[in-house]
Amino acid sequence: MPGARDCLLVVDVQNDFLPGGALAVPRGDEIVPAIGPLARLFATVVLTQDWHPADHVSFAVHHPGRALFETIALPYGPQVLWPVHCVQESPGAALAEGLDVPHAAMIQRKGCHTAIDSYSAFLEADRATVTGLAGWLKARGVERVFICGLATDFCVAWTAGDARAAGFETVVVEDLCRAIDLDGSLAAAWAAMGAAGVIRATSAEILSGAFG
Repeated sequence: MPGARDCLLVVDVQNDFLPGGALAVPRGDEIVPAIGPLARLFATVVLTQDWHPADHVSFAVHHPGRALFETIALPYGPQVLWPVHCVQESPGAALAEGLDVPHAAMIQRKGCHTAIDSYSAFLEADRATVTGLAGWLKARGVERVFICGLATDFCVAWTAGDARAAGFETVVVEDLCRAIDLDGSLAAAWAAMGAAGVIRATSAEILSGAFG
């Protein structure tokens, strides 16, 4: 079972990523009720929250002549243009109502800077601006991070890769994630995570104690 060196990181389970939201992840609502029972096994739980200013650079509406989901070049690298979503203090940015994790120790907000996007909970898209999460976890003695949430091929995958780069053992709870799968992004994300040494597990394996 998870111990003192383990943390569950719940990525972006927010209204705008659920069915009916501005950037809905297909079947994203399915994972919400199952996260609570898993989270109760962990003494340390962190929630992440996409938290964009209204004029955020990733929103397609701020790039006239460009289409939704088009990829453009920005000073920090390629950027997918998204619908307006998870605007700070909006109902869409709120954590899902059914997310039952009252003992979560921290909410890590990301994507807060107008000119930089941030999929990862550890490092923003310029690959230089840290969020401080790695230091916070290490100060608490965390050595292994379990990750679930939305979406597998973007924020979960980037968070998992950066967790590995920061020196954490990293496990993605695959049945408690859902993907956008934009132009093959899901297969590419799993391949990248595997190459980085990210481990895949199911919530049933963890709950039963079958996962080592």
